[in-house]
Amino acid sequence: MTTTFKDRYQAGRQLAEQLIKYQDNNQVLVLGLPRGGIPVASEIARHLRVPFDIFVVRKLGVPGFEELAVGAIASGGVRVLNPAVVAVLPDAVSAIEEATAREELEVKRREQLFRTGRPPLDVRERIVILVDDGLATGATMRAAIAALGERGTRRIVVAVPVGAPETCQQLATEVDEMVCVISPAEFHAVGQFYDDFSQTGDDEVRELMRRARDDA
Repeated sequence: MTTTFKDRYQAGRQLAEQLIKYQDNNQVLVLGLPRGGIPVASEIARHLRVPFDIFVVRKLGVPGFEELAVGAIASGGVRVLNPAVVAVLPDAVSAIEEATAREELEVKRREQLFRTGRPPLDVRERIVILVDDGLATGATMRAAIAALGERGTRRIVVAVPVGAPETCQQLATEVDEMVCVISPAEFHAVGQFYDDFSQTGDDEVRELMRRARDDA
């Protein structure tokens, strides 16, 4: 199968074309989900000429089966659970608390690592474009949406280059606007639609954050 995007930066440029109505709008803020969403978000913000920041979200993996998401947590302590997984999970309460404690530490570590002392941008009464490099189950994105809802965001736009059709359809009912470049029926994993889907490193994220600060 031919891939659609060269890399995350090129995907961000394609996505920015579908968000052009937000260009130069001083009410707009682009938030990327680390780490893979950061290169995409940085390109969107650069093309729209609006501020860019990170929004840390971590999947809550089932202990021993970390790839199975029981939910996710976001900056500020917001937690979203997947009821279908919770219902079949043995010792659900203890498993969820164990995963939450572990990932809360990682959220704090990433906040300190990527921000280098810089406070988060204020999202109150802003139009926030939430960006990731793709959507599979949508668990991490839902945690970010819930967290922004608690912080008084005026309008939430979810923007991704690619997503599973059912996930994009569901999320479209939960936010003010959903923008997905492609949602192919034959969706197995986000990485299948990128030529280069290598891991985004911490140094790359810090450099993009530094550039954003300099541009601001």
